[in-house]
Amino acid sequence: MIYCVVPEEMSEELYPRLVEYYKDDANVKVIIDRRVRDRRGGEAADEHDERREVRDRRRKRVVGEIPAVEVPSGETAE
Repeated sequence: MIYCVVPEEMSEELYPRLVEYYKDDANVKVIIDRRVRDRRGGEAADEHDERREVRDRRRKRVVGEIPAVEVPSGETAE
């Protein structure tokens, strides 16, 4: 599905034209962006900044070095 997002300020002019243009394409949906503010920006985000914690979820590396492996005589290491 492809979403064609129209800013609310331009919706009166663009929305009907785009709906008409994409009416035969079932993979395109025309929508109007009605968000008032960005989810991570604005006043609400400032209230929670001190609680936000960014964590690295990757597995920690093992501390130390990899020991040498001895190959028994008569065998080859690949």
